[in-house]
Amino acid sequence: MTSGPRTISSVLPRRLSLKGRAVKDYSTPASRHRPVLMKEALDFLRCRSGGRYVDVTVGGGGYAEAILQASAPDGLLLGVDWDQEAVDRARRRLSVYGNRVILERAPFDAVPDLLAWHGWRAVDGIVADLGVSSDQLDDPERGLSFLEEGPLDMRLDRTQPVTAAHLVNTLPEEELASLIRRLGEERFAPRIAAAIGVRRRQRPFETTTDLARVVSAVVPQSADTRRIHPATRTFLALRLAVNRELEVLERFLDRALALLEPGGRFVVVTFHSLEDRLVKNAFQQWAKSCRCPAHVPICRCEGRPLARSLTRKPVRPGDEELAENPRARSAKLRAVEKLS
Repeated sequence: MTSGPRTISSVLPRRLSLKGRAVKDYSTPASRHRPVLMKEALDFLRCRSGGRYVDVTVGGGGYAEAILQASAPDGLLLGVDWDQEAVDRARRRLSVYGNRVILERAPFDAVPDLLAWHGWRAVDGIVADLGVSSDQLDDPERGLSFLEEGPLDMRLDRTQPVTAAHLVNTLPEEELASLIRRLGEERFAPRIAAAIGVRRRQRPFETTTDLARVVSAVVPQSADTRRIHPATRTFLALRLAVNRELEVLERFLDRALALLEPGGRFVVVTFHSLEDRLVKNAFQQWAKSCRCPAHVPICRCEGRPLARSLTRKPVRPGDEELAENPRARSAKLRAVEKLS
């Protein structure tokens, strides 16, 4: 008889320990999330029986289940997510796969430590879907969307102390404008920050719709605002800042290639330009025949690439997938294979 997915949440390495933190028991219904570019991701991963794979953003378990099916009967999977509700959903969905699955609640830059803890020297494939799931977006209590009123939260890991409300209500206007411009690529960031400053001196921001109204009032009408809501970029910037998403991605990319066996594959799905730029630059650097700095006169990196790109251009969702899942419209998939 098989047991459910394994976990080491009570015996994590010291820097990942949850000891001393009160973790609320949130309700976790079945996942409504539809994984993006699933077929394409599986094609690039080339799963096989006996292989070891990592889903660093396990979410509702869609990619994870597909990998387990493709690597049957004895492929193994480590699934990681920093959202406890997502881990709980994945645990229920994947329980039928027993000891073939290990699930952990942690940010994905902790994956190297988790692999070492479990004795996995290297793996045959890694997949990372960097988008926010529909389960998170559609939950007003998360505060990730302005379509319904909810607390201005935006935390993916709800054990963390900093919320979007904290940033909006406490950051100096110059810092807030810089954050919105840099992470949201919002050209009206100074105007938005000034409007936020005026309003918060009257009373603090508490809800998503409250912030969205203030932002919408100062962003001029344009072709762009007719395509997306005027507050979209501001909300994106705050979410990235609250969860330190780009920092986590950069740290993971610094170590990801070393986690793969020769011939192992790394597949990443991004949803906005800042993420995609980081992934693209890392993949291009790995594929260079010489990676030495320009000022070094003699090649010291042995003059050979570490990986080869499997996607000359990013793979985008097709018309059929977009018709079924409009949220996939900004998705881009990139993949590389580690060389020996």
